[in-house]
Amino acid sequence: MSKNFVWLTGASSGIGAHLCQDLLKQGYAVVSFARRAPSIEHPDLYSVEVDLTDHEALATTFIDAAKRWPSTRIVHNAGTIREKPLAEVTDEDLMALTQLHLGCAIAMLQAALPTMQSKKQGRVVLMSTRAIVGLAKRTVYSATKAGMVGMGRTWALELAAHGVTVNMVAPGPIEDTQMLHDVLPKGGEAIQRVASRIPLGRLGKPQDVSRAVQFFLHDDADFVTGQTLFVCGGTSLGGMSFT
Repeated sequence: MSKNFVWLTGASSGIGAHLCQDLLKQGYAVVSFARRAPSIEHPDLYSVEVDLTDHEALATTFIDAAKRWPSTRIVHNAGTIREKPLAEVTDEDLMALTQLHLGCAIAMLQAALPTMQSKKQGRVVLMSTRAIVGLAKRTVYSATKAGMVGMGRTWALELAAHGVTVNMVAPGPIEDTQMLHDVLPKGGEAIQRVASRIPLGRLGKPQDVSRAVQFFLHDDADFVTGQTLFVCGGTSLGGMSFT
């Protein structure tokens, strides 16, 4: 029986690492694309070590992957923040995050699309962020992640006739992730203060996000497309501050 491959970026840490393990438990074969291999070993886990901000490398990486592990399910989870006040934002920040959050997703789907079209079925999940509704010191991060939502909605319209759904998951503050703890040191007063401001009274867990992604990947989620699901404890309903 042929394996059911899921392509997953950023599977080596944080939300991606938890999602990778959950997908393997669900019986998927996972192809990881990240700068380093995941720390776990599994017979259905395949690792491609690549810099996802390197446009030239991606031009061949996903095409080669489509030949080795053809997939109808892709999850673009990799991301980074580059927290800076507006006055310190650089052109390099803009180019790097545009490539990582948008360019990588385009290259990924372009390579997988022939397989999806031939099978008349596909699932695409893009990892956005609660910060798209506004968060200080996130100029490039929020802009490129918001662009991801617009791009995903466009793809949902273009690809619906091929049986391909495209949806976005937008996490809020998620504990045990490098992205959060780069900004808020683990165990510090600041992180407790942020948690107290979340309407549901706690930080999110990687498993909260994983469950949302798994829903969108399921065969039965075939009448949901172009949607953004906030997994944020209610923080998208009002202002959010890390200070």
